[in-house]
Amino acid sequence: MRRIERRLFQLNDEISALRRDEQLAEEELIFHQHLNDDAARDAAVSDSPLDRADARETASDVARFELHIAKLRRSREKLESQRDRLVRKLR
Repeated sequence: MRRIERRLFQLNDEISALRRDEQLAEEELIFHQHLNDDAARDAAVSDSPLDRADARETASDVARFELHIAKLRRSREKLESQRDRLVRKLR
């Protein structure tokens, strides 16, 4: 097997792993979004500083997961473009 073909297999494995990580992070983001919705609703209804603090904390969790997903997506897209260049070289 040529070096380029081995690299293609390696890239495909890395892309699959990133897709799996991205999917898991998206599912966890959904969980955190639900928590954030509940915390924001509680903060709006009550006058408790603890509810407002909880809402801020859950909002930052959502933002952190969105950033994490964006980084995973960029990494995956970069690897996919590398893979596409290698596939063109094979032809």
